[in-house]
Amino acid sequence: MTSTLIDGKSFSSGVRGRVASGVAGLAARGIVPGLAVVLVGEDPASEVYVRNKGIQTREAGMASWEHKLPAETGQAELLALVGKLNADPAVHGILVQLPLPAHMDAEAVINAIDPAKDVDGFHILNVGLLGTGQKSMVPCTPLGCLLMLRDRLGDLSGLNAVVVGRSNIVGKPMAQLLLGESCTVTIAHSRTKNLAEVCRSADILVAAVGRPRMIPGDWVKPGATVIDVGINRIEEDGRTRLVGDVDFDSAARVAGAITPVPGGVGPMTIACLLANTLTACCRANGLPDPELVG
Repeated sequence: MTSTLIDGKSFSSGVRGRVASGVAGLAARGIVPGLAVVLVGEDPASEVYVRNKGIQTREAGMASWEHKLPAETGQAELLALVGKLNADPAVHGILVQLPLPAHMDAEAVINAIDPAKDVDGFHILNVGLLGTGQKSMVPCTPLGCLLMLRDRLGDLSGLNAVVVGRSNIVGKPMAQLLLGESCTVTIAHSRTKNLAEVCRSADILVAAVGRPRMIPGDWVKPGATVIDVGINRIEEDGRTRLVGDVDFDSAARVAGAITPVPGGVGPMTIACLLANTLTACCRANGLPDPELVG
């Protein structure tokens, strides 16, 4: 068996195009969605990520603001900035880039963001709304995974889904989204007994554990759809490579469809950040949520 490659670059391009169309429709009403990103410190990976977010935000026709603060910034100063952004009607989405410096309480900062502007979907209110099946802001990476699964499989109801990983950012919200699609969901992790057998039961296998190539092909049910969220840097053959949590080569011989790393889930994260900003803007103006999948 040869797997179908789920091309996250191509799919995210379609999502960004629909976001841009939605933004253009709002512009005709005199409404411009706005995203503010806050970066504290000089982490190189975060700086690149924030820069890419700004580029894609502007390409979609949105207003973009980047607030870069020194690493020694006090928490009170950061919270004051968040409060200012909360009160600014031109700002529909607020994202504080993680990780924050060690002297800051990340949970306190995240929970200071207006939940309606929490485009990362990390605020405790949004977590609770998602967990109880109510309208919320949904974390970007799990949302991107769900959009690709819907596009690939259509109706997900009744399918067995296994999520390997229990983080608040991916694993737990991914499980909640799959429950919302009427899947039978198992959350597994590195300490799960008989993990290989659990994985082999999955029609949908989502790997989000942060261990390079942890899941080999013989853990994959023939014909399953595999979503690999992992992005791990390894040294191999004298060079640095990005690999996922799934051993791609062996899994691709078994799975029905699989996301590559890089080029799978990764591009969907920023696309869904833009989508969440558009959604937040629509809700702020009493308009229906946008359609994200054509």
